[in-house]
Amino acid sequence: MLWVKSFHIVFIASWFAGLFYLPRIFVNLAMVPPESVAERARLMLMARKLLRFTTLLAVPALATGLWLYLGYGIGLGPGNGWMHAKLAVVALVIGYHHACGRVLATFADNRNQRSHVWFRWFNEAPVILMLVVVILVVVKPFH
Repeated sequence: MLWVKSFHIVFIASWFAGLFYLPRIFVNLAMVPPESVAERARLMLMARKLLRFTTLLAVPALATGLWLYLGYGIGLGPGNGWMHAKLAVVALVIGYHHACGRVLATFADNRNQRSHVWFRWFNEAPVILMLVVVILVVVKPFH
């Protein structure tokens, strides 16, 4: 079980690293002047590659989490309300990841209407989500 847990932590940290950095690329894309075609193309390439890599990291992160939950029973049974709360937050993280893909599609289609300031705030969501998950797992407030 400790091997699975170790890989889960590494994949989660890696997944979140992508979710932390991708919106920073969105900030820069929102600030690119229309005449800076090469800069926009470079940022779009970076964003596409990062989203693809981040998605690939999300799969084993979720798979090892399910393995711990269903295979080892971590969080199953009475007195594990923290796990239900954590799973709800994980659903929000998956939704955020999907939202990043949708945002990238708006940039790809030149339909972005949001400012770099909006993306700076958007960038804070994964930090808050990760903080909540860590507190739920370590403190287990609904035990």
